[in-house]
Amino acid sequence: MGEWNTIPELVRWSAGRYGDTEAVVEGRTRITYAELGARVERAAAACLASGVRTGDRVAVWAPNSLDWITAALGAVTAGAVLVPLNTRFKGAEAADVLRRSGARLLFVTGTFLGASYVASLRRAAGEGVPDAGRGPLPGLPELEEVVVLSEDAPPDFRTWKDFLAGGEGVPAPEVHARASQLDGSALSDIIYTSGTTGRPKGAVITHAQTLRAYGIWADLAGLRVGDRYLIINPFFHTFGYKAGVLACLMRGATMIPQPVFNVETALANIAAERVSVLPGPPTLHQSLLDHPARDAHDLSALRLVVTGAAVVPLRLVERLRGELGVDTVLTAYGLSEASGIVTMCRRGDAPSVIASTSGRAIPGTEVRVADASGAPVPCGEAGEVLVRGFNVMRGYYGDTAATAEAISPDGWLRTGDVGVLDEAGNLRITDRIKDMFIVGGFNAYPAEIEQVLGLHPDVREAAVIGIPDPRLGEVAKAFVVRRPGSSLTSDDLIAWARREMANYKVPRAVQFVPDLPRNASGKVLKGVLRGRA
Repeated sequence: MGEWNTIPELVRWSAGRYGDTEAVVEGRTRITYAELGARVERAAAACLASGVRTGDRVAVWAPNSLDWITAALGAVTAGAVLVPLNTRFKGAEAADVLRRSGARLLFVTGTFLGASYVASLRRAAGEGVPDAGRGPLPGLPELEEVVVLSEDAPPDFRTWKDFLAGGEGVPAPEVHARASQLDGSALSDIIYTSGTTGRPKGAVITHAQTLRAYGIWADLAGLRVGDRYLIINPFFHTFGYKAGVLACLMRGATMIPQPVFNVETALANIAAERVSVLPGPPTLHQSLLDHPARDAHDLSALRLVVTGAAVVPLRLVERLRGELGVDTVLTAYGLSEASGIVTMCRRGDAPSVIASTSGRAIPGTEVRVADASGAPVPCGEAGEVLVRGFNVMRGYYGDTAATAEAISPDGWLRTGDVGVLDEAGNLRITDRIKDMFIVGGFNAYPAEIEQVLGLHPDVREAAVIGIPDPRLGEVAKAFVVRRPGSSLTSDDLIAWARREMANYKVPRAVQFVPDLPRNASGKVLKGVLRGRA
């Protein structure tokens, strides 16, 4: 793992190793790695002053920003276990995760996307609840302190400035002593699943798992000093925090956090900051490629794109290389329960491998495709993807029953994803088990149908669900986003699909929509589409 076994060690090491290198760019604020290290230590001192103990859970509910980085790394340096909250959560959802994680301290944004997170949290946990604790929110008795990452804060809450000032009396050796109590086996974070399948569950991950996984990620991606990394993937997700912030700390790359995905802002950032690295879901790259003002921006510094999802359109890889001249396009697959990374393509893989698979198991892990009984299926056959290795979570926080269901006694994690392995060990994810539907006795996998529909020249994106059918049990319905200027009709698309895929897979209904509903990680919310259907 190199010269660090814990995240605080990594922060101090990067401050020394890359001291004068630009670490974070946020608007007019530009700070070096040495300055970032100093800010993190100051935040850690403030955590100590406010009573944070080793192993306490500290939550952050805020969009991508320098303050998020500082608060999160400061808390972890103070020995806390980080609990990042999804920025799309409503107050009740945030309160639920805060309650179940037993968070002691919360860093929260002021206002984001027109919503006051503080007000929504107060409504969910602060009013009409019998006073059950000494903290600012009666409905969250274990939450002792709330720090608002802005200039002002309501009564009972603290401003970021006031919180940091509280740590000024804590000497640096005390901060270092606290950080040095940690080792690789200490818990680093609890990442709550995106909740597309019901109540979010918290995947518990250690420092050693995190650093080993993202050292591998940085190696396979080829991240290097001097790279300028636009981090649009949300920090509450492993793709944003670990493949973003932590990977940059390891390699001395410059972080450019972007709080909301907006194509115009991304194009402007890429051009102005000479961005070279842009990971994100396929929809992000598709939006950049299709934007009418793309050619007005100089995107020539882009050299590395890492993407991943159940479906990466085959044409996307070719377009990124051909139209934008991106040298390295890689696909990967992961889930929170496996530290966010399971398989990844390698630089030098054939374009066809990158376009049609998520690559091979990362070093130190095993991937198997199994039938319902857990027995491996032959190459080329679909089954549930199982993972075993250093990256598998310690368990779901406070949920031994769900942990036992997810991880077998011999260490295999059931991912709930359907996939196929080829002879070389490359994994192709074909669907979520729960999204599969049965048409007249045949298993239909939405992702496979979506992949084919995405090849139609007038289709920008498609999402497929199963809907009831009196004769066949279920049939496919497609929600389709047309390319700008297209006059494609549902009859046209269905007739085209009949020529391209087996009859049982062909959508019986097509609904055109301006966009697909997604969570903040870029996953299509199939539950919302089922509700519409």
